[in-house]
Amino acid sequence: MPPDRSFGEEGARLSYGGYLRLPSLLEQQQPQSSVPDELLFITVHQVYELWFKLLLHELEGARTAMTAGELWHARHLFKRVHAVERVLVEQVEVLETMTPQDFLEFRSKLAPASGFQSVQFRELEFLSGAKDPRFLERVRAGDGELARLRRRLEEPTLWDAYLTALSQRGLPVSDEEVMASLLVVARDRRSYDDLWQLAEDLLTHDETCALWRMRHVQMVERQIGTKSGTGGSTGAPYLRERTRLHYFPLLWELRGWL
Repeated sequence: MPPDRSFGEEGARLSYGGYLRLPSLLEQQQPQSSVPDELLFITVHQVYELWFKLLLHELEGARTAMTAGELWHARHLFKRVHAVERVLVEQVEVLETMTPQDFLEFRSKLAPASGFQSVQFRELEFLSGAKDPRFLERVRAGDGELARLRRRLEEPTLWDAYLTALSQRGLPVSDEEVMASLLVVARDRRSYDDLWQLAEDLLTHDETCALWRMRHVQMVERQIGTKSGTGGSTGAPYLRERTRLHYFPLLWELRGWL
């Protein structure tokens, strides 16, 4: 056997469980009650947070690629982002296998914890352009998490990176001129198809997030009706208001100008 072989059992340098840190990962599900469905609830939400972590990583990469003019790489990363976001939408169905009666058996144990407090989800919104400093006052988070949110408020958004890509092709991006530049991109696909396709990738990200928000509010209404959220929000009414959010309103408005 070659002395440098490291694959298969011969290598024995790292196990599957060791590489994925499975012992510590599988210890993170700690129900606060004896209700069987609480494990489902915890697991699904922890998986969401893992997907959020990956989405932040990939969207940061797409932002860097757009700024560097590597539009092909940004599009590759957005393809992955869209695939993950479709999983987020489908994952709601797993939660809906839990009945309202099942959820109510342990829901009181959650307060004042709430998905409203997901720092990574707020980071995704800030990175995508929906920056709202009021969340810093309302999120129950540690100093490190608040620092991350403050940093996201100061960082360029995905839209800022796209405007950089437009300007690198000689297209003006001031508030007064950017719609005209978008129309040039849309109407001259022969010259700007890469920028058009990238704009479509941004719009798909926006649309898929909106689909998740809509799917999520429907699940909440199915589970708790008009009850207030465990974190103190109005629950479903608050979530339904958020379904109208657009990350890239100019790309939606562009349709009316074509």
